[in-house]
Amino acid sequence: MGMADHLASVSGEGAERIAYIGLGSNLGDGRGNLLLAWRLLAGRDAVRPLVLSSPWLSSPVAMESAQWFTNAVGRIATGLAPDKLLAELLAVEYAMGRRRREGRDRIIDLDILAYGEATVAEPALTIPHPEMHRRLFVLAPLAEIAPDFVHPVLLRSAAEMLALLRENAGGQQIRKTDWPAEAAA
Repeated sequence: MGMADHLASVSGEGAERIAYIGLGSNLGDGRGNLLLAWRLLAGRDAVRPLVLSSPWLSSPVAMESAQWFTNAVGRIATGLAPDKLLAELLAVEYAMGRRRREGRDRIIDLDILAYGEATVAEPALTIPHPEMHRRLFVLAPLAEIAPDFVHPVLLRSAAEMLALLRENAGGQQIRKTDWPAEAAA
């Protein structure tokens, strides 16, 4: 069975699933970049955006950069298999000018954090995202929109993981902000 067949069987290709997407940007207008990516994602086939968290400003983690990030988490419904959803996210990144092999700073970064209760361990895709429980910039916005989301491997809710991480954040800094006024209109 090839990767696409395996992922289709994991996801029940065609059956709509809830997925959580991490959005991040540290170049240009971070909040504007996240909103543009969310709108572009809404225009993709078989992707239905449901809710987007507030934007959160965070210090860079595990990378060399002077630029803080703007991050958010979105909940979507999709009938796409995980690998096909990843292809849609990469297409949005590409449309916004991101080239994954270029530098560590990025105009947009889109990651699948979770896909229903599925677990995937393939060279090109790991679900749930292997670092999500270690990142305030993921857990704070995730807990904002889905505090009861349960990590399919760790079996802890987003709110529980956030509380545990806040006790030992390892220098991570984060603060909630607001979307631009024109975004609310």
